[in-house]
Amino acid sequence: MRKLTFGMNLSLDGYVAAPGDDLGWSVPSDELFQWWSDRVDATDLALYGRRLWETMSSHWPTADKQPGATPAAVEYARRWRDMPKVVFSSTPGAVGAVDWNTRLFTGDAVTEITRLKADDDGGGGGGDGGPMDIVGATLAAAAMRAGLIDEYVLLTHPVLVGGGTPFFTALDSWVNLNLVETRTFPDGVLLTRYETKR
Repeated sequence: MRKLTFGMNLSLDGYVAAPGDDLGWSVPSDELFQWWSDRVDATDLALYGRRLWETMSSHWPTADKQPGATPAAVEYARRWRDMPKVVFSSTPGAVGAVDWNTRLFTGDAVTEITRLKADDDGGGGGGDGGPMDIVGATLAAAAMRAGLIDEYVLLTHPVLVGGGTPFFTALDSWVNLNLVETRTFPDGVLLTRYETKR
């Protein structure tokens, strides 16, 4: 069974985006950016929701060609393009271009994520059966409610944004977790990593 991780930057009051999808509060330090880049490099398959896909695909495919691109941005852009990705959308026309080692899935997300988790050898899933990251709060909420997430990685920024898109969704029952890692990054960002108790 493949491990599925949900990790994102979030505000201290639990939001991954402020009202209006504002992400200006979550600009990473160089150290945190490198951590995210290394995570992308280690991810066998990333599962994207439509909205976050639109944000990422509008910048990273050509970020390494932009004037003044830093070596870290060049490395991240290459890693991001190379990482196998699945974009989940119920409205395929809204997704736009799907390229850069990516395929589009328009069916039931929970059914497909369940299939991908069980796909140890990678047959038809993209990759070799290694770890998967779910990227985007709306898609993660569906997987969370279905009990499919094995690990939560919270990178908590010391800011209160007062509303927006929450990291966690409403659940029908408790999910017990084990704390497995903590780490502090510059600017007071705190990483906490939890595994789901099974």
